[in-house]
Amino acid sequence: MPAPTALLREPERLAEEVEETMQDAPDTTVEDEPLQISNNLATTSIPPPADLTPTDTQMDSADRPAFAPDTSRGPAHRSETRKCLVPPHRMTPLKNEWSKIYPPLVEHLGLQVRMNVRAKAVELRTSRHTRDSGALQKGVDFVSAFCLGFDTADAIALLRLDDLYIESFEIKDVKTLQGEHRSRAVGRIAGKDGKTRFAIENASRTRIVLADSKIHILGAFKNIHIAREAVVSLILGAPPGKVYGNLRTVAGRMKERF
Repeated sequence: MPAPTALLREPERLAEEVEETMQDAPDTTVEDEPLQISNNLATTSIPPPADLTPTDTQMDSADRPAFAPDTSRGPAHRSETRKCLVPPHRMTPLKNEWSKIYPPLVEHLGLQVRMNVRAKAVELRTSRHTRDSGALQKGVDFVSAFCLGFDTADAIALLRLDDLYIESFEIKDVKTLQGEHRSRAVGRIAGKDGKTRFAIENASRTRIVLADSKIHILGAFKNIHIAREAVVSLILGAPPGKVYGNLRTVAGRMKERF
């Protein structure tokens, strides 16, 4: 709302002043010129889009690209750890033979191994150099065989051959013997200076360990059966001469097979 003291201008006079101002202003109107379009776009040939599919890509039966596996990176490594407890009476032999025990585990199986003296155990772990999926189990079997009392050279055979096993049993599993009767049974199995045990091992191609009342046999499945039958016969009281005769017969049959 204008102030009451403001001077009012006449509308006719105001319209005349606006028209004079518009006439005095320069004419800035641009005349429409015809738009000239170059014919270069019509004559220029546009190359077709390049084929995005590689020429060496093979298609499968469902018309899908079959790409080759990426060999730049190896498979993902997942570490597995096993611990093998060592009996107290085998700690000293383990320390003495350690220089012969760990090289087959590291070089042949590609495992990481260490001897934990405080925990009295041998710890094994897979690494990126491990190739065989059953290497860890083979390593545990090798260390367990040494802890049972087998020689290092005999236990190494578990790493190189796949058809070797260990069977353990006690004298009381065959016959309940107490006191001197059990001692005499162990003496019959061992023989004088270990001759009977050596004869069973050579005839059946196995290895036998006598640990008090426990008996451990290392060998192939059929060979373990032959050695076990001979040991059971001695436990039951069979004379060694009869056992020797049976072993000769069995050894002759094994030679004929091979």
